[in-house]
Amino acid sequence: QVQLVESGGGLVQPGGSLRLSCAASGFDFSSAAMSWYRRAPGKERELVAVVYIGGSTNYGDSVKGRFTVSKDNVKNMLYLQMNSLKPEDTARYYCKSRRGLQESWGQGTQVTVSS
Repeated sequence: QVQLVESGGGLVQPGGSLRLSCAASGFDFSSAAMSWYRRAPGKERELVAVVYIGGSTNYGDSVKGRFTVSKDNVKNMLYLQMNSLKPEDTARYYCKSRRGLQESWGQGTQVTVSS
């Protein structure tokens, strides 16, 4: 079955960097659009970044210029490089796969930006 496992979260100071990873299995990774979402306490889920099957990417306005999403179709891995982190980036980050109408989510990894 589809499995998505996020890792790489943690506590970081404002201005710092983190790299999140999502290990995918159980489906044809190369034919899936992959996304990162986040949810902060008391807020709605927010799209952070998406990489489409053809390799093009899109980002949420609040992370443009600071975050970079990448997809490795050989290793079946999705990454999110997060730079210049701000306290408002604090959230649980989730990996999502989409193939046609099928969507799957990971359990998430917590990112806390605080001094």
